[in-house]
Amino acid sequence: MRQQKRYAVYGRAALFPDGAEARTPPDGAVAIGALDREAAFRDPPAVDAALLQRGRQRYEVICTPCHGYTGHGDGMIVRRGFPAPPSFHEERLRAAPARYVVTVITEGYGVMYPYAARVEPRDRWAIAAYIRALQLAQGARVAGIPGLVEKLP
Repeated sequence: MRQQKRYAVYGRAALFPDGAEARTPPDGAVAIGALDREAAFRDPPAVDAALLQRGRQRYEVICTPCHGYTGHGDGMIVRRGFPAPPSFHEERLRAAPARYVVTVITEGYGVMYPYAARVEPRDRWAIAAYIRALQLAQGARVAGIPGLVEKLP
């Protein structure tokens, strides 16, 4: 059994009418877990501290090489000559809904590679929530937060 005839991956196979070794799934087949991933992509999770922590962890691993730790588009790869991504603090991206960020992570944008195969849908939402937190933290105005002025020393 250790030594037996077999087809090479993606090789030619005379056994099948189309001559291809790799078989295509039958019509209507659904991959295991595909429906759960689709639901996770479609329905955003509730934002809580655990989701933001997960988003920060994933952002620091996946996004910081280009976007930098503060989201200004000044990551290490950009400093070495790669085209700079837009800053998350631009008005256009501040006004964009979280779904826009999730879609860009999924499909890519400009020179950004699509990360659908590398980042699970729930993690995409977590990253989008963390980016929103970065935007709020970088652009916060003390006067705009009710009750904060009275609490500051």
